[in-house]
Amino acid sequence: MYAERASRLPGAVVWSRVPSPPAPGADNGGAASGGGPGDPPATPVAAVLPDGCMDLLWTEGRLLVAGPDTGPYVPDEVSSGGGWAGVRFFPGTAPTYLGVPADELRDRRVELTDLWAASEVRRLAARIDAADDPVTALEDVALRRAADTEQPDPVLLDVVASLDAGRPVARTADELGLGARQLHRRSLTAFGYGPKTLARVLRLQRALALARDGVPFAETALRAGFADQAHLARDVRELAGATLGELVARR
Repeated sequence: MYAERASRLPGAVVWSRVPSPPAPGADNGGAASGGGPGDPPATPVAAVLPDGCMDLLWTEGRLLVAGPDTGPYVPDEVSSGGGWAGVRFFPGTAPTYLGVPADELRDRRVELTDLWAASEVRRLAARIDAADDPVTALEDVALRRAADTEQPDPVLLDVVASLDAGRPVARTADELGLGARQLHRRSLTAFGYGPKTLARVLRLQRALALARDGVPFAETALRAGFADQAHLARDVRELAGATLGELVARR
């Protein structure tokens, strides 16, 4: 079961996922009664879709960081039985808080010990493990880290706002007083990829929100900023690995 809420850290989201109970008749491997150990789990885990964000993750003694995705990511670890918690940082803010350029973690999940001192990570993990509410304890880690670091560059937040409003990359650069190369370089560090990819990811998320609210797909395409429904279908397939109808049905 998945749940999320707004974080006390501005712009961030706190989420948790606990294993779903096994389906009636399922064996310990998660397969339906009569199935073999190689069968798929009774409750498949939905893929994580690109959203421009990075996450600080906790699961039973481990702390990890999820970098920015450029395609669907199926979190196999969740299906192994443990609970998970995460802080999803607003696009462009995690590199400042975590101290690592986003492009170094693109399409990767890494142990926090690869980024921070191992002794510090072990201490934080032990504190979260012992907490009555690990989700809030993980959020506290993110809040303390944010308080001890410089604030993210506000220009990067303006980049997100401009592209999410559907403005072209060139216009965004001009309005913010940035050259094309400078915008691309800063986007790699902050978001993990260039501004054109970020614009596509944000447009995908706009389309998903509209479609899940029941807006017809043709209207979704136009309102989200696609040229037409065919353009929407191609982008969704490339970025999410599924059709828009399949994604809406999975919710």
